[in-house]
Amino acid sequence: MRNAPYAAGPLLLLALWLAASEIGAVPAVLLPSPLDVLRAFVRLAASGELFTHTLASAARSLAGFALASLAGVGLGLVFSRKPQAEQSVHIVLEALRVTPPLAMIPLLILWLGINEAPKIAIVVLSGFFPIYLNTLTAFRNVDRKLLEVGASLDFSRSEIFRLIMLPAAMPGILTGLRLGFGYSWRALVGAELIAASSGLGYLINESGEYLKTDCVFVGIITIALLGIAADRVLAAVLGRATSTVQRKAKPACRAKKEA
Repeated sequence: MRNAPYAAGPLLLLALWLAASEIGAVPAVLLPSPLDVLRAFVRLAASGELFTHTLASAARSLAGFALASLAGVGLGLVFSRKPQAEQSVHIVLEALRVTPPLAMIPLLILWLGINEAPKIAIVVLSGFFPIYLNTLTAFRNVDRKLLEVGASLDFSRSEIFRLIMLPAAMPGILTGLRLGFGYSWRALVGAELIAASSGLGYLINESGEYLKTDCVFVGIITIALLGIAADRVLAAVLGRATSTVQRKAKPACRAKKEA
């Protein structure tokens, strides 16, 4: 019963969709019925085509998100401790941040070819900045009084980072990672619409060209469901990691203080 409010919106949308298709308010080529979409889903799943495209998109997304996370968290940490280094590349990073990654597809194809590299590069460019900016802000906003307490207790630099800075910054890093994943997942599908021979974006584009609107809906719904599921899993994993880091830091700080 607790999940009933969450189901109300989707059920209402499904009811309106079914009603519109049954009374013929919208031509089937523009809005197929939910039953037609379900049949298309079963057909694509049974043939293995849906799994193939889903696997291709998931592999690109995971590879690009992992690279974006490493670069975003790493640079956010380094630049939070070295403001002058951040200032020296600030204009370059800002130019990249405000440039839509999809606008760089032709250039990336020229530089990296037409294989997986340009698509993964789009994912990296899309996911990097939310992760980087949230990490940078999280470390810079660590309470200075906590750092002063660590210094007064003769914490080493590594202890200050591990026991004070990292636990305090973890919520901000978590937010950045979730935002980065959302941006990278959406950008990947956009890249597959333009320059790919597999993936959910390619499935949508190809189906649209042949007026297979039911398959277009299958691709869109699959993208939405996978994105929601992946975000929930990511939030759970990172939330547990945050709790673990913060829980371990408290007794370590207490032991150091007593010593």
